[in-house]
Amino acid sequence: MQLFYSPTSPYARKCRVIARERGLMGQFEEIPCNPMEDPPELQAKNPLGKVPALVLDDGTALFDSPVIAEYLDGLGTADRMIPAEGAARFKVLTAAALGQGMTDAAFNVTMESRRPEGERSPAAVARWRAAILRGLDHMTSHIQGLPGDLTMGHVACACALGYLDLRHGDLGWRDGRGDLADWFAAFDARPAMRETDPS
Repeated sequence: MQLFYSPTSPYARKCRVIARERGLMGQFEEIPCNPMEDPPELQAKNPLGKVPALVLDDGTALFDSPVIAEYLDGLGTADRMIPAEGAARFKVLTAAALGQGMTDAAFNVTMESRRPEGERSPAAVARWRAAILRGLDHMTSHIQGLPGDLTMGHVACACALGYLDLRHGDLGWRDGRGDLADWFAAFDARPAMRETDPS
């Protein structure tokens, strides 16, 4: 298999962390690329031109990160990161959605900041930043409600926080959120997180 990724993409990082945690690195090749340069080899597999994109052995391409993450969760012999059923499943999926949504908002702010100054929307940026801050205020309770200490929810939230560190240090997300900061420091020390650290 082949995984197209960008080293700074929080979406690709989520999948790369999952692959490492599940012991799958011997089963595929990681192919770095810059989706903003419209590489034809990426677009041939994902017509949206986004990373991550996972190409299976038979040539089938999977995208985007939630789909790839769930596929990877079905491989290997480690405990599943998404429970199969019941309340635990939906707690994990909701925490993963929180991390994904915060990542989306942070990514939107990043891309908006790269537009010419006269074309930027301060109102949109303010709305995205407010969503991030609300998510941060709720993240600890979602993490504490997860079964075990390694689920898709944990990974999605950790990758969102890592992206805030990478692109939005001015948010000071740790201020007043000591429990969340402590959790992230411990989770971020995992080998899978260290190996995919975009900084």
